[in-house]
Amino acid sequence: MLTALFVAVRIVANPAANVFQKQLVLRSANPLFIIGATHAFLTAATLPLLFGSVTSALGREFWTTMTISALLAVAGNVLLVYALKASDLSVLGPLNAYKAVISLVLGVILIGEIPSVAGLAGVLLILAGSYFVVDRDPTQPRRNAFAQFFRERGVQLRFAALVLSATEAVFLKRALLLSSALTTFVFWSLLGLPIAATAIVLLLRRQAANELVLLRRNWLTYASLAMTTGLMQAATVFTFGKLQVGYSLALFQLSTVISVFLGYRYFREINFRQRIVGSLIMIAGAGLIVVLGRNP
Repeated sequence: MLTALFVAVRIVANPAANVFQKQLVLRSANPLFIIGATHAFLTAATLPLLFGSVTSALGREFWTTMTISALLAVAGNVLLVYALKASDLSVLGPLNAYKAVISLVLGVILIGEIPSVAGLAGVLLILAGSYFVVDRDPTQPRRNAFAQFFRERGVQLRFAALVLSATEAVFLKRALLLSSALTTFVFWSLLGLPIAATAIVLLLRRQAANELVLLRRNWLTYASLAMTTGLMQAATVFTFGKLQVGYSLALFQLSTVISVFLGYRYFREINFRQRIVGSLIMIAGAGLIVVLGRNP
């Protein structure tokens, strides 16, 4: 029952956080600053937990693993916000299903895993679902629109973010095995701040004053983003503690339907019904890959 609650929170919190990210970037906030501010809010919320026994018996392997995870998380989330700036939420949300394809390809390349017939069928379903998600210019052949979809800057950035987040999930699971769910979540929140802050100092020094003005004007949206991001990550970590990463990621795909709805509700994005159909097909494909995609 508790695992189901974690999964449900993750499914809702992830697209909700994406809405706040897109709102901020449409108000001219810089994606890197958005992620840095998010971790600043999370640090303020989780810092009191350090006064307990959360840091006891943590070895070098944990710190290395957790630092790599935080680096990947910051980089992946910055790319995600840039993608949200360039493309519709209702397009980028369903692309989460490609995380299962990425894991399948990495399995073939890195450890020689051969996908099963079900795995290949899952890939075809995800591609078929993408066919419904793409925007179509009625004056152009459908195949041209489909090719154009994968050339869009926002879609390319989302795929780059997916590669980073899929890799992050592996390190996050490793950190979880070396500590606890609470410890992993706390240090994911804390370590992201110095990483993002360093990048902000190096890359956004001249824009810092303007970004702080935007932060003051939109503090409620920033706080809401931090809350939903914290809920999302906490639910992710606690779910990983109960289920295998692959099965967890398959269940998380259900959030894509919510992403399509929220894109329509808050940003008036088009092709609502078409994208819902595409999302459901892609969810089925991701499930096939994760559950039956590899030969024993």
